[in-house]
Amino acid sequence: MLRIEALEKTYDNGTEALRKISFNVEPGEFVVILGKSGSGKSTLLRCINRLVEPTGGRISFGGHEITSARPRQLRHLRRKIGMVFQHYNLVAQASVLTNALTGSLGGLSPWAGLINYFPKDSVLRARMYLEDLGLGDKAGQRANALSGGQQQRAGIARALMQQPDMILADEPVASLDPATSKSIMRILRDINQKKGVTILCNLHLPELAREFGDRVLALKTGQIIYDGSPEHLDQKLESYLYQTN
Repeated sequence: MLRIEALEKTYDNGTEALRKISFNVEPGEFVVILGKSGSGKSTLLRCINRLVEPTGGRISFGGHEITSARPRQLRHLRRKIGMVFQHYNLVAQASVLTNALTGSLGGLSPWAGLINYFPKDSVLRARMYLEDLGLGDKAGQRANALSGGQQQRAGIARALMQQPDMILADEPVASLDPATSKSIMRILRDINQKKGVTILCNLHLPELAREFGDRVLALKTGQIIYDGSPEHLDQKLESYLYQTN
């Protein structure tokens, strides 16, 4: 499904965020990308959907190359790749329902998106997702009236509205308390297992990686230092992964 070949990203200030990373992801996998802040996790996910432009290497998704895709093709590919953000990226003053519906904008005509016209079937589907995520009674509220966990669930509903083949979750629980973090991770696991959506999820907590991931990719200074089963993560690797030097 996803193929990464010798991916590199060097920022204008000279920071090497990614250093020739290569790996494949199969359909239906739940892959946790583990590492501390600055390891390259967020850059990696954002390169996959080209929110950040790679410096070198290749990315292909479903047999189509992302790195060389022209704008029209890139828009089509992005429709199949949902994104869940650490800080939710909701429109604060808009309703929860409207925020969920923005996930369907890629499938609408430009004029419909411009005036926020959403077909009836899209509205019904958004309400269904919100109900499933425990936000059915919050649909008419403004997004900034929700708790952090509720806002993240609204962000997940938005991603589901794309009917994605893959979801990229960039530190989706970093701003949440432990109990809420687990509830969000359970939602992502259910989406993976019940809907067959491939998940790539950035985390910095090894215990969550062990509990929810099928596979762990550990990053340190822009390089993969581990790729394997979460059960085989040991304290020695964790210590190396998070040491300051």
